[in-house]
Amino acid sequence: MKKHGLIVAALLMILFSCSNSKTKTEKQKPNIIFIMSDDHAAQAFGVYGSRLSKLNLTPNLDKLANQGIRFDNAFCNNSICTPSRASIITGQYPQTNGVLDLDIELDQSKQYLPKELKKLGYSTAVIGKWHLHNEPIAFDYYKVLPGQGKYFNPSFHEKGKGEWPNNKVKSVGHSSDVITDVTIDYLKNRDKTKPFFLMHHYKAPHDMFEYAPRYEGFLADTEIPEPSSLYYQPNWGSEGTRGKNDSLIDYIGTSVSDRHMYRNYNKFFHKDSLKGRNNSAHIGYQTYLKKYLRCVKGVDDNLGRLFEYLKSEGLWENTVIIYTGDQGMMLGEHDLQDKRWMYDEAMRMPYIMHYPEMIKPESVSDLLINNTDFAPTMIELAGGKSPDYMQGMSFINTLQGKEEVSWRKSTYYRYWMHIIHHYVPAHFGVRTKDYKLMFYYGKHYLPESEYENHYWATQYYGIERETPHTWEFYDLKNDPEELNNQYNNPKYHDIIAELKAELKSQREELNETDKDFPEIQAIVDKHWND
Repeated sequence: MKKHGLIVAALLMILFSCSNSKTKTEKQKPNIIFIMSDDHAAQAFGVYGSRLSKLNLTPNLDKLANQGIRFDNAFCNNSICTPSRASIITGQYPQTNGVLDLDIELDQSKQYLPKELKKLGYSTAVIGKWHLHNEPIAFDYYKVLPGQGKYFNPSFHEKGKGEWPNNKVKSVGHSSDVITDVTIDYLKNRDKTKPFFLMHHYKAPHDMFEYAPRYEGFLADTEIPEPSSLYYQPNWGSEGTRGKNDSLIDYIGTSVSDRHMYRNYNKFFHKDSLKGRNNSAHIGYQTYLKKYLRCVKGVDDNLGRLFEYLKSEGLWENTVIIYTGDQGMMLGEHDLQDKRWMYDEAMRMPYIMHYPEMIKPESVSDLLINNTDFAPTMIELAGGKSPDYMQGMSFINTLQGKEEVSWRKSTYYRYWMHIIHHYVPAHFGVRTKDYKLMFYYGKHYLPESEYENHYWATQYYGIERETPHTWEFYDLKNDPEELNNQYNNPKYHDIIAELKAELKSQREELNETDKDFPEIQAIVDKHWND
């Protein structure tokens, strides 16, 4: 009997030990907060060292970066909201996940990132801007803006408040404040038996830059530094962006100055009262930037509030905090507004990570990453393995201070929409650390007979019009502002040939060819060796 009692006691001790071990392991799994703002460009930070870096725009994000790691070569593969977000959540490029433009819904079965993290024992939530059209059914909880949502007094679709899309609830306040409030409430009431994965997404600073009234005085008496290319760039672009002999200069690419015939910031906010290119550029730019940067400041202030909550609740040390924008933004460079372009200001994503248990403070990486890599990295941080169906790659080795093995030498980009909204021609290309090659094929991928099935294709005249088919090449080491198109410079002949081979290889490897769009493929074939 005594021996039997000892055996039972030993078994109980083993079970207790296993239970404690499991609990300890679960507690060691990091929480993950993926914070994303809409259109927050890398040049609108302090820590990225741009012409705007001394304006004290992002003290909380700068501190986060200095306590963790800043990625200087993070890029999106399609600089527009819905496709970029689809690549982030699927780990796939547009033709594989099916989301080429703003009109296409992400199939609900492809909400891969939350699905994979739920398998690893995480509770999952998304709060704020969603913009993937269908209900975010893969999340345990959601409270998301309908479409773009509103800056003031936004409504939300909330899980548990009825059937989608009729599950709308109202709120009062500026969206950046409200979204932060919702996230803090969620964290207070979350399932504390599990690690959590939270996508915390701001609408700001998306066009039209409606900031909270308390920021009216911010930068009011400050002259915002201007890019030289706002005024002068004689060797920039090509016929694909300017037209032959500059014949399309007032049509391609919406402007800050009064250059563009339909959409320019001077016309929006100054009623064409300012005549003359330089005068309109200066005043339009100052208005554009101040409105935009006030939205940025509102995001950073709210993140300061969120970070303080995490610290007060003991969540700071064991939470992976990621900050990014869904793409970049043209802030007057080349006299352009909005995103969509393959120029660095639009293609580049800010990307900051903070996780004290793994990432050394003041780390900076020049690894060439893109938005398909975010999901694989988060999955591995959660203790899983990146699934084979994801095309992106985990860069967890970099976070651990190690070298990555067999990493990409270039990142692929393609903007599909053609002319819609901001009169940007359809184009694709590759970027390495040192060079960029892009081809403007200048045609919408849809035949005209299918426009009626795509909302945005029916809203703009001119999308049926082909724009010139031309190449651009930039030597980024010697020309980081992309002011001199060197495509026809014999000095770069061999480099351009190598990049064309790389571009062709990437399109095939990533399922990004035009086999389903023969009219575009014909343009590519005809002009490949121009």
